[in-house]
Amino acid sequence: MRLLRLLVGGVLVWAQGAHAQARTIPEQAKAGEIRHVQDMIVSIDGVALRLAPGAQIRDQSNRLMVPAALPPGAQVKYLLSDEGLVRQVWILTPEEAVKQ
Repeated sequence: MRLLRLLVGGVLVWAQGAHAQARTIPEQAKAGEIRHVQDMIVSIDGVALRLAPGAQIRDQSNRLMVPAALPPGAQVKYLLSDEGLVRQVWILTPEEAVKQ
């Protein structure tokens, strides 16, 4: 029983530490407002852009999400590939949006 309590306590401490980690958004990431248009096409600040193969979209909790789940008008930071395709997107928290 004591071993079980220690194990559960260790997992809880680890989970709190993992949740508290701050995500790193590169300084060169551009700010914008995003909407999903269709399939692999998004609109950022009214400009239609294609998502790169393997593009990553991260929600406010830093979890990966599919393009169709993008909340319309979400404030984001994003990076483009050398070909001009959207390769990474971070949906900003209210605190991050204020700092941009």
